[in-house]
Amino acid sequence: MRTVLFVCTGNTCRSPMAEAIARRLLDEGVLGASTSAGGDVFVASAGVSAGEGHPTTPETVEALARLGIGFDGRSLRLTPEMIRRADLVLCMTESHAQAARSLVAGDPDALAKIALVDPSGDVEDPIGLGQDAYDRLARRLSRVIPLRLQELLQP
Repeated sequence: MRTVLFVCTGNTCRSPMAEAIARRLLDEGVLGASTSAGGDVFVASAGVSAGEGHPTTPETVEALARLGIGFDGRSLRLTPEMIRRADLVLCMTESHAQAARSLVAGDPDALAKIALVDPSGDVEDPIGLGQDAYDRLARRLSRVIPLRLQELLQP
């Protein structure tokens, strides 16, 4: 089974939103018949500074609901083992990627898995910016995640 891990700061906004969007795409087979019902891809998320067990923000849940996606997650702190087990680690910002790299420094295989979710640049934190910022985030992630998943799923 292949694993995609999304990473942000606190694992209550961006990375759980990305996790939910990716899971929906895989479950619906949007990326091809081989991904219907999730196929053999596991999607997860974590935060570089996350406290354990914090709920996903209401704004994130609302933005996902507007896309027809239900989600009820709890935060997890990123660990070296999570990175090593993943096939692809997609970070929201370069600073998240640097933090992830520091956890697996000296492990070239793990380091090679770490990338930005959006190659065009950082996905900024919407916290405190109102629902519109979360809705914009959801639209942006909905555009970039299919492309990143297709990279993983290419034979």
